[in-house]
Amino acid sequence: MKTQKKSKLATGIVFWLLATSILFVLPACAQKVTFLNSSIVPAAKGTVKVKQDNNQNYVIKVKIEDLAEVERLQTSKQTYVVWMETDRGNTENLGQLKSSSSFFSKQKTASLETVSAYKPIKIFVTAESGIDIRNPGNQIILTTDNF
Repeated sequence: MKTQKKSKLATGIVFWLLATSILFVLPACAQKVTFLNSSIVPAAKGTVKVKQDNNQNYVIKVKIEDLAEVERLQTSKQTYVVWMETDRGNTENLGQLKSSSSFFSKQKTASLETVSAYKPIKIFVTAESGIDIRNPGNQIILTTDNF
């Protein structure tokens, strides 16, 4: 009888420890969202990963492939800028996409990694004439659904 009580107690403790550890691990998982197809740059495809860090900030990683050079767009601009809509209803400029091509491939890639105190609801990319702007222009190149 005592052995059964000890076994149930041990099982309960193990279950409680497992449930508690899952609660700590789940917030550390990154959320990955893909960009919707673009009518302006149809070949472009990309993802956004959002992960909350130990300081309760949001680490945002944007990676895009096959993004046309910004100068080749129908209305020529100077740079691509990444924006986010926050959970507080604001639109924030996250920064400029950095583009490159790999050594063994002609495939163009662009990326941005940044940290924000605000929780992102939606991420989108615009073509702009400069990087130090407060509001996004009308030419939205890529966007995600709300997440």
